Amino acid sequence: MNERLHERLVEALGEARVVGDPARLAEYNDDFSEADPVTPALAVLPTTVEQVQAVVRLCAETGTPLTPRVAGTNVAGLAIPVPGAVVVDLRGMDRIVSVNAADMVAVIEPGVTQQQLKDHLEAIGSGLTFGYSLGPRRSSVLANCVLDGLTNRSLKYGAMAQWLAGLEVVLADASLVKTGAWALSDVPFARSPLPDLTGLFVAWQGTTGIVTKAAVHLAPGHPLGERLFLLAYSTHAAFEAMRRLVRTELCDDIGALSWPTGKMMLGVGHPHPVPDEGEPRYFLYVDLSAELPEEMAYKKKVLCRVTAELTREGHGFEPPLDVGTLVRLNPAMDKFASFPTDLDFLTDHPGGGLTWVGTYGPLSRFDDAADAGAAIMVRHGLAPVIVSRAMKGGHFGVLRFLATFDKAARAQVEHVRGMNRDLLADLTERGFVMYKTPAWALRELVAKMDPGFVALLRKTKALLDPQGIFNPGKLLLP
Repeated sequence: MNERLHERLVEALGEARVVGDPARLAEYNDDFSEADPVTPALAVLPTTVEQVQAVVRLCAETGTPLTPRVAGTNVAGLAIPVPGAVVVDLRGMDRIVSVNAADMVAVIEPGVTQQQLKDHLEAIGSGLTFGYSLGPRRSSVLANCVLDGLTNRSLKYGAMAQWLAGLEVVLADASLVKTGAWALSDVPFARSPLPDLTGLFVAWQGTTGIVTKAAVHLAPGHPLGERLFLLAYSTHAAFEAMRRLVRTELCDDIGALSWPTGKMMLGVGHPHPVPDEGEPRYFLYVDLSAELPEEMAYKKKVLCRVTAELTREGHGFEPPLDVGTLVRLNPAMDKFASFPTDLDFLTDHPGGGLTWVGTYGPLSRFDDAADAGAAIMVRHGLAPVIVSRAMKGGHFGVLRFLATFDKAARAQVEHVRGMNRDLLADLTERGFVMYKTPAWALRELVAKMDPGFVALLRKTKALLDPQGIFNPGKLLLP
């Protein structure tokens, strides 16, 4: 590391906001995933946009790579730096800048967590809510948006990038840009109607700039809400129910989780790869909300009608159960009572490792893809932990295969790497596309992509980051 750069960063941010101690730097060297750890040369902890600009300006002068990071809760190695890099820890930029209740839009900084945003919206009596992911409560809202993740409102509103109304970004020359209507209006109400430059910073994994603020749409928070669970005895029954329910346009969220997921939630650390005889294969959770009791009653009536139709057709289902009943039967189910939540059976187990192959794809192909992925996991000796969700009115959905492992056991690390390669190859052939895609997967996929698309990616990256300092090693590019 250039000692002069270290000194100048201290001058710009203050000594307390530049980390050079090896023990503290080790906090930035990995995430939950099987990606190899890399300790950065330095970490900086800016609290203002001006400080981020100063960091970018100084690192650009020396060609020093920068890796933005917030909570470190991702499972794709996206915030693991390259050797010699400076990690830009954005947790200290944690202001909810504004909430415009009339136009249902908020402006937030990168360090704002899921729980923080939920608490704030409730505290100010906004009557509004947001989409919360299955990631930990401390996860960054902004990071999930710019990585195009998903939430418990994805059925209605789509992947998280579609909640973005505009961004504020520090570019490679340390200049600042606002995108969307925000480029002209003081109300960042939409990405339209100006050219949609927000997309230059969505799913680019921090390789085109450092996002310092996001304008995000909010959603009405209806006074009545229920979460119901359906037990399905076959893969086809689970996903056929999902496909039919999305067409009623009555649900806020529809997810399906495989039987080992439920067992892990109830304390079984390593479920057997093969289900017990007569055991449900999936449980679906369905979120309903309403303004009036009669509206809620109508939605539940339609839900029961759909499940009754499926039962008459020979699909195995249990009658809907509300989450309150499940929690009374087993308090461990409280983790699914509301979002955001902490799924500690995935993130806080003794081995510490969590990996996934998460894909977006067409609902029409979920049955075969889920069964094929489950077979791959069983072949590798692991229980098929599958999480799925319908998104954007059912136009597509997420199909995600998860595994926990011991990060300290090299054999387990290599084992899950091999399994993930097999899952990725199979799902890609079926028309599914991995999201929050790690570098190893992009190396596998680039040869299969449209060559014009890959060329345009490279041209765009070269235009926005000519020195290649923003999060190198991610998104195809060295």
